[in-house]
Amino acid sequence: MQETRISGVLGAGRDWLDHVARNSPARLALLVFASIIAVVTTLLSLPAATADGVRAPFADALFTATSAVCVTGLVTVDTATYWSAFGHAVILVGIKIGGLGVMTLASILGLAVSRRIGLTQRMLAASETRTRLGEVGSLVRAVIAASLAIEGALTLVLVPRFLTLGESFGQALWHGLFMALSIFNNAGFVIIEGGLGPFVGDWWLGLPIVVGTAIGAIGFPVILDVARSFRERRRRPPWARWNLHTKLTLSTYGLLMAGSILAIGAFEWTNPDTFGRLPFDEKVLASLVQGTNVRSSGLATVDPAELREATWFLSDALMFVGGGSASTAGGIKVTTFAVLVLAIVAEARGDRDVEAFGRRIGSTTVRLAVSVAFLGSTLVGVATLALLTLTDLHLDVILYEVISAFATVGLSTGITPDLPDAGKYVLSALMFAGRTGTMTMAAALALRERRRVIRMPNERPVIG
Repeated sequence: MQETRISGVLGAGRDWLDHVARNSPARLALLVFASIIAVVTTLLSLPAATADGVRAPFADALFTATSAVCVTGLVTVDTATYWSAFGHAVILVGIKIGGLGVMTLASILGLAVSRRIGLTQRMLAASETRTRLGEVGSLVRAVIAASLAIEGALTLVLVPRFLTLGESFGQALWHGLFMALSIFNNAGFVIIEGGLGPFVGDWWLGLPIVVGTAIGAIGFPVILDVARSFRERRRRPPWARWNLHTKLTLSTYGLLMAGSILAIGAFEWTNPDTFGRLPFDEKVLASLVQGTNVRSSGLATVDPAELREATWFLSDALMFVGGGSASTAGGIKVTTFAVLVLAIVAEARGDRDVEAFGRRIGSTTVRLAVSVAFLGSTLVGVATLALLTLTDLHLDVILYEVISAFATVGLSTGITPDLPDAGKYVLSALMFAGRTGTMTMAAALALRERRRVIRMPNERPVIG
């Protein structure tokens, strides 16, 4: 009797999940992410998760779990010293699962529940990853394989560096693996005591941060499209076969990355608290690392609190834009930014269509870009207002922290550990919304497009 009852409950749960997966995949994605955060929070709340064996406060456990699963890197306690080896392992698992992406997780769960990905789920995943509907199942497998391969390569590069620092093989392997996953997933967590400050001039560690962060931030669809173009043997060069999403992502991300490296390097070159005290080659490396991590990873080799206000302001804008769609980065995404810029240019020129790389971008895509940017701005504004009300801190540091949380970057001026619990909950909600909100909203809106037989008369209100 008991077994029958349990079987019935499991069957009902399975049917409910299957219904949600088929009819509301965006809701399923949010449910999956929230459930993972709840599990990680529970594990971090165990006494075994802390170094001193004392149960962590709920606000700190929830904040750390959300930051890990949302691959942010903001912390309320020192990751290296506060958490035990078990706690570090829990955080690493949260980073890995979160880095796979909310849509990929939803697809995996949909496969497990219904043994196949339904049409609605395929449409949602295809909308997010810019793939054809028939490729979604293979995309999930390719994403997992690609992430494991890149993380493995980063681990092989980093482990010898930690060995040269006098660490045992086991410790070097653990530090190399943790840093590899943190870099590629743009997570921003560091379990090295003292942080990355002592490695500001270390090219062996700095270059993997730059390269791994950039690869993780451009997005899996771009990685797979580029790899596919090089596998195919045709007369045209590989880059000529890239789709519009890949071209927009790589060009926009590359321009913003180059601009951020040059600008931040120029702003901080003579700052005695950051780059000014370094020799030339270390200044170059610091510029590369800071210009890259401000987009998504948050793995800073200089203290963000010591940056000049001009650098803070530039960083706010760069963090808000973020990285590529369906990537481990956050923000409104570079393709959203690119579409908005292209729409402005087309309007300024008087062009009827928004075009890029010989392709026309539809009005639906432009409306989605506007919606995502407006939602992101609204979330940042509301959270900033809330923290200004809860604390006595100045706007510049709060705005930096809020955008870092929304864009899942993880750079901090140092105010997060001192926030009241209510402030920590605000940033936790913002990290969750920043990681899942704009993406699921864009996909959900894409699926809700309606065709109307009767259309209202056209009229143009005065703008500007």
